[in-house]
Amino acid sequence: MSGSLNPTALVRLLGAWNPGALPAYRELADVVRLLVMDGRIPLDVALPSERALAQTLGLSRTTVTAAYASLREQGFLTTGQGSRGRTCIPHRTGPVSAPGLAVPDGLLDLAYASLPAAGEVVHRAFADALTELPALLPGFGYDAVGVPALREAIADKYTAEGVPTTADQILVTSGAQHALNIVLRTLAGKQDKVLVDHPTYPNALDAIRAAGCRPLPVALPHVREGTSTAWDIDAMITVMNQQHPAMAYLVPDFHNPTGRIMPDLQRRQLVRAAVASGTVLVVDETLRALNPDGVRTSPLSAFSPAVVSIGSLSKSHWAGLRTGWIRADPALIVRFVATRTTMDLGGPVVEQLAAARLVRSFAEPLDARLGELRLNRESLMSLLAEHLPEWEVERPQGGLTVWCRLPTPCSTALTVLAPEFGIRLAAGPRFGVGGAFEHYLRVPYTLPPAQLESAVGALRAAQDKLDASPQLRRTLKTERPAAVA
Repeated sequence: MSGSLNPTALVRLLGAWNPGALPAYRELADVVRLLVMDGRIPLDVALPSERALAQTLGLSRTTVTAAYASLREQGFLTTGQGSRGRTCIPHRTGPVSAPGLAVPDGLLDLAYASLPAAGEVVHRAFADALTELPALLPGFGYDAVGVPALREAIADKYTAEGVPTTADQILVTSGAQHALNIVLRTLAGKQDKVLVDHPTYPNALDAIRAAGCRPLPVALPHVREGTSTAWDIDAMITVMNQQHPAMAYLVPDFHNPTGRIMPDLQRRQLVRAAVASGTVLVVDETLRALNPDGVRTSPLSAFSPAVVSIGSLSKSHWAGLRTGWIRADPALIVRFVATRTTMDLGGPVVEQLAAARLVRSFAEPLDARLGELRLNRESLMSLLAEHLPEWEVERPQGGLTVWCRLPTPCSTALTVLAPEFGIRLAAGPRFGVGGAFEHYLRVPYTLPPAQLESAVGALRAAQDKLDASPQLRRTLKTERPAAVA
């Protein structure tokens, strides 16, 4: 049990009490819910009694009773003895949704930037894999490096892109996240610094912290219409020269969340700086194939054999495949394999056989997928311009997401309110270090236009509620550090 919260402490957390256009009970429930979601009221804490809180706030007991009832109904307050329920997070009893599809309770899920499977292509690859499986059944089924057919297919794909590669430069992993964890455990020790572009992929930040490393953020330049969408390479070079990070984790190909792509000139400059500082460049190429406008760049590994590349089929084909890889110098691959065997002894064989088929015919589903993404992107850009003109939206060059600058630092509040309006979001600070990006929200364009229209309508409604609720804005704004753009 985590104790209880006295009325004075709760009122201090609530800030200046000044109900706005909403009924007072709803305003109170919204602010308490935000405090729970923001971690400033711990879980399993008993809230003050209705009578005590009403007296301290100078409200009627009926108002506090209604607020507590609303919190219980939403799943943020348990039913306790008398009126003293304990704080909690809503528990989902239904199955987890597929990324990019409506979740079971009717929410449109914008927290995941993923597509459904390239159905017929993936199905056919698994059917073909089953015909190849009998030849492998006499073996033990353990292969920490990966099925040879898949390693050769991945190596041939890099070679075709202008980066000569052999199978001994490939390690097959259970997705890109697994690949990054292997690389971190091998190349970075506890308290080592890892340079990251900022914002960046949230799960990569989680992996860096879990490895005991310190993320070293370098901000991407803020982009206004008509200005460059490149990286701040000068800042990266300065950080490498002064801080000497052990690693740099970067997403130069349709960056998540901004959708930017790094020009070849900057790739060259980055590689030279990394060599000079002794920093290993680890490049996430998971989104490289999602290139709707046909932008031409060379893989970063084309500029240096020291670059470590991470890839995956999760975004291009289907996340359910759980198939990724690492491309590196053969001596590094040996080290990665030694690390990998402390985590698992290899991936599922059938999935790897299917993946080999998909890599061999990598472009087969992409024409149709890229056409859909172009349509979805234009639809989302138009809808945001029409319904949320006060948002500053960066046009993505590819990938799956739009990065939006909000007029006020309210990203977490929008995320908390969004389920009321039928959508689920990932707050901007999830993509940064130290509470940055309250001014930002990532919006995927993985849904078809009709669902995007519903989603943007929900965003508009959530923004309107927030605009009418100054207490929520003030509570959030006074506790979050300034955004880094």
